[in-house]
Amino acid sequence: MQEVRLAGFRNYRSLALGNIGGLTIFVGPNATGKSNVVEGIQLLCAHGSFRSARGRDLIMWGAPFARLEARFVSDSRDLSVATVIEPASRSYTLNGKRRAAQDLQGILPAVAFSPDDLELAKGSQTPKRSAIDLLGSQLSKNHRVIRRDYEKLLRNKNALLKDEASDVLIDSVNDALIPVAARLHMYRVALFRNLCGRMARIYGDITDGAEELSYSYIPSWLPEDLAELAESRPYDAEMSKDEVLDATANAMFSRRLEERARHRAVVGPHADRMEFFIDGRNARTFASQGQQRSIALAWKIAEVELVKKMLGVKPVLLLDDVMSELDARRRSALVDLLHEDIQTFVTATDLTCFEDDIVDRASVLDLSKAGVRA
Repeated sequence: MQEVRLAGFRNYRSLALGNIGGLTIFVGPNATGKSNVVEGIQLLCAHGSFRSARGRDLIMWGAPFARLEARFVSDSRDLSVATVIEPASRSYTLNGKRRAAQDLQGILPAVAFSPDDLELAKGSQTPKRSAIDLLGSQLSKNHRVIRRDYEKLLRNKNALLKDEASDVLIDSVNDALIPVAARLHMYRVALFRNLCGRMARIYGDITDGAEELSYSYIPSWLPEDLAELAESRPYDAEMSKDEVLDATANAMFSRRLEERARHRAVVGPHADRMEFFIDGRNARTFASQGQQRSIALAWKIAEVELVKKMLGVKPVLLLDDVMSELDARRRSALVDLLHEDIQTFVTATDLTCFEDDIVDRASVLDLSKAGVRA
């Protein structure tokens, strides 16, 4: 990535970055817009955000739309991409020509690490599902399309349940929803299994082999007794697509009265859970803060490895105010990535958490003095 331009985005009326090098550090007090810059870069690369991604939240107050532009230059290509965000829609161009979002996936993927990610081990399930789907959407156009189709059908079903529609209408939506849910499940489980295999090795390196990391992926259609077991010990069952289809269909049928009572769908990938275990004990319940942060760190380093392995390119690394949140050992594991020739953008309130050699080779931009905000 050689150039970035943001206009009407968050708190920036106009921001232009040129001649971008391998490491850029944005510094400044809180509320100066550091996170907004890395979010804009993530939207250009991954077409997703580690924060709220609603259009009206991304557009500067009083502006009709936000425009984000970037130029990607390498030995083999020179590409210009742009994203226009309106309150209810988004449009994308590649070298000036209109394209669908999935056509831009994977051009220059991004891995973002923010303080909210430190909750991946113990927080709610929604960020975990969002993180795995955002990664999957960068690695596979099919993952993105299937997720989009599933969410559209899910919204339709929830609307019907809220309106107390007839069984005939609900069943018709389920007929369409079940195969899409099964496909999304298969994509997500395969990716999560691949990610966690790498996480286990990385976590072992961070802890010098003193602890073992494992996981459970708990489908919403899993019987209650097995779901409870999967929360208390690692669970990873191999199932065929036909078995997943049958399990999803059976669960939707058996829990139809529950869905009626709750006025929302309770079966499907949107309700799946992911749990981590340290030496066989659930990290959400038993892990210390340091162990939970090691899990989050292992997740992000594993994402970088997966992108390089599956796409053959190094992702942009976005580190939003996490260096000060990590102790010396975990910070060292993250800094190792900065020595792998990965283009990186980092935000921090000051430079005290960086080693001198890192600062010496970085481009440091103080956003409180840059004069680029409105």
